[in-house]
Amino acid sequence: MGRYTLRLQDTGRSEAALVGGKGAGLGELAKIPGIRVPHGFCITTEAFRSVLRGAPAIDTLLEDLSRLGADDRPGIAECSGAIRSAIEGAEVPDDIVRAIAAHIAELGDHHAYAVRSSATAEDLPSASFAGQQDTYLNVVGAPAILRHVRRCWASLFTARAVTYRLEHGFDHRKVHLAVMVQKMVFPRAAGVLFTADPVSFDRTVVSIDASFGLGEALVSGLVNPDNYKVRNGVLVGKTIATKQLEIVAERGGGTTHRAVPSEVRAEQALADAQVLELAQLGRTIEAHFGRPQDVEWCLAEGAFFFVQSRPITTLFPVPVAHDHAKHVYVSVGHQQMMTDALKPLGVSVFQLTAFGTMHAAGGRLFVDASAALATPHGRHALLKAMAEHDPLTEDAIRTLLERTPASGDGADYVPPVAPRPEAEPAWAQAVLDESRAEVDTLKRDIQGKSGPDLFDFIATDIGRLKKIVFSPRSMAVLTAAAHAASWLDTHMKDWLSEENVSYVLSQSVPDNVTAEMGLALLDVADAIRPYPGITSYLQRAADDGFLSGLDALEGGSTVRAAFERYLDKYGMRCTGEIDITRPRWGEAPTALVPALLANVRNVPAGEGPRKFEKGRREAEEMARSLLARLRQLPDGDEKAAATAREMDRLRCLTGYREYPKYAIVRRYFVYRQALLAEALRLVAAGVVRETEDIYYLTFQELREVSRTGAFDVRLVESRRVEHAHHQRLTPPRVMTSDGEVPVGRYRRANLPPDALVGLGVSSGVIEGRARIVLRMEEAMLEEGDILVTTFTDPSWTPLFVSIKGLVTEIGGLMTHGAVIAREYGLPAVVGVLNATQRIEDGRRIRVHGTHGYVELL
Repeated sequence: MGRYTLRLQDTGRSEAALVGGKGAGLGELAKIPGIRVPHGFCITTEAFRSVLRGAPAIDTLLEDLSRLGADDRPGIAECSGAIRSAIEGAEVPDDIVRAIAAHIAELGDHHAYAVRSSATAEDLPSASFAGQQDTYLNVVGAPAILRHVRRCWASLFTARAVTYRLEHGFDHRKVHLAVMVQKMVFPRAAGVLFTADPVSFDRTVVSIDASFGLGEALVSGLVNPDNYKVRNGVLVGKTIATKQLEIVAERGGGTTHRAVPSEVRAEQALADAQVLELAQLGRTIEAHFGRPQDVEWCLAEGAFFFVQSRPITTLFPVPVAHDHAKHVYVSVGHQQMMTDALKPLGVSVFQLTAFGTMHAAGGRLFVDASAALATPHGRHALLKAMAEHDPLTEDAIRTLLERTPASGDGADYVPPVAPRPEAEPAWAQAVLDESRAEVDTLKRDIQGKSGPDLFDFIATDIGRLKKIVFSPRSMAVLTAAAHAASWLDTHMKDWLSEENVSYVLSQSVPDNVTAEMGLALLDVADAIRPYPGITSYLQRAADDGFLSGLDALEGGSTVRAAFERYLDKYGMRCTGEIDITRPRWGEAPTALVPALLANVRNVPAGEGPRKFEKGRREAEEMARSLLARLRQLPDGDEKAAATAREMDRLRCLTGYREYPKYAIVRRYFVYRQALLAEALRLVAAGVVRETEDIYYLTFQELREVSRTGAFDVRLVESRRVEHAHHQRLTPPRVMTSDGEVPVGRYRRANLPPDALVGLGVSSGVIEGRARIVLRMEEAMLEEGDILVTTFTDPSWTPLFVSIKGLVTEIGGLMTHGAVIAREYGLPAVVGVLNATQRIEDGRRIRVHGTHGYVELL
């Protein structure tokens, strides 16, 4: 006979497959000294499976359900409804009925009980499934309990539960339901406790919501609760709500809504001493589970009882520091325009490549800014850099500094005047030539390398790469270009009242490898344009082997040659290219097809050279106009001469801004091909199962697998699950070692009341249709569209040639999207919080690229 029931005290994490997430959590709670949990028992998943086996029609319905997509709401509603009806009408075997009755008799037939669902895919570290299945309170008598157990089983297939599983990739057949049956507690007050503040994410703050009566009123959103915040045993915040309603148990079973007496509505649900006691109990629970918890509690007869504890799944992990000092971490992804989660191999290779130490958390990388913030000079330099790369990061750091200024807060600090960086135009070309020669040598020398020798070779070559990319000469070129832009914007505003002149002056600069990449794709579009059959063929291109099919079409060999020339030069690029595990265009060229077809539709033939020449001419005309006006001023000849020098530096050196990442990505492509060849060798030797397994190992772990042949399948599988969870998390721009996430804001006035505020990075005002694009390979752009997205890295450049403007959620003055928007003369606003949610796809908008805001029209 199966294990159909278990006493609550016999459950726990080791029994999660039998008792589900809620049951496992309750069993663990019951094991903690000093923590009260209402007595009860669990009807296990074996009982649930036994009932399903007795109803063959359910199996057919589950098969139908598995074929539905998460967006097929009518289909889900119909199929899930049929499954629920089948479960509620199914026969419950006698041995299960007897086992339930025995537990009820043991606990007391006269008691009222709570009957609560507990799914196996529930209260997981990666997905809470909160509220997806049903709970019933104040159920009295064995027949009523059995009836509500059936309802709980059926609630596994509510439309919302089915949709949630589909969205999170859970197989319906692999999720089972247990049911917890516990003695009812009739509380004076109840609520939810978070051992990390759910608003600020500060792990040092316990946040408690409390209201009168049963907790169901609070968790279902029917009442406004009191909120209490406790830090280190001290009550640091208190908001007392006017509590109009409570849910209470009725005589004979069930619950009812009742108005709270007017004389107590504004009273605290908990006394201050009770708040502190509850917070301490919450810390005890957190210590047992080893991570922040979301805990449901109730207060009855002066004692706290706990009826649920689950991990808080929305918290972003904190980088691990091996000390007890305070740290401030700044996101690398927000500077690199790649906030997606990286796989472990991608994280470790980028850490090897980076200049300085980077800390990993949640599949993202962070820099510890604590040392820089400890000195006035360091704070000034960091804030200045962040102002250029991402003003919201800068303001988040300022928010921390304003609240807790460092010793010697630097309020009167005057930064030293930095000498103007000097860099000759020839330096940029010299660095480019050196990097190209190094890649040719790398391709030759890496041939034939395998095993530990390959990994040692790559590690050594990364050292050579860093010497080129971070050399004093390379840094001088970057700094001089940025200084020239800043000098021109500052002096032209002071002397001529002209704002952001560098935006126009940096259009169509020479040797910008990323801007050239976008224009080069127009040449491929020009090759396609005379052949409508090829356009039709590309619209159906479904896999990365489509190039071979071109040869059978009129003009196919010409188009294929043009495409392959493009891939020879740019095939190492892709979206999220700082992650070495991402497929490159040379491996997955279908990613380019939507941009290519948009160019064929929206851009006239020969537009590449014309677009470049138009930008060059506009920059030249502005330069002439500015210099002529300057000569009319006092000391005009001197001002014009100084301005001309900075204009030359800007034009000659700005193109190099895009090259360091290009140099890194070119080498990554060579490393990637060698590592995939090594993975194929390991697959052939039976060491790993498939090539993509290597993505879930760090560089050093993969080296050891290659050396020893020892491969941990369970580690890779757990890393896959962890990565899927990381993908659903939103990385913070800034976070502290306490887990707090300060939010940056734009501090500007005199804007339209409904303006979506960001940072203007490329001059001009443009109106058009907003096109929301979350993945570059899914872009379906039409002429005149304004691209609205989360962020752009260099791989998005091919889209820029056929749009009118740009809006992104992330970015700063010197990030990729800003640089290329200026290069192409596109009005652009970056750093617009939640732009892809606040702007409806297809909505007409006006982009104010000079003043940094977007209007909804």
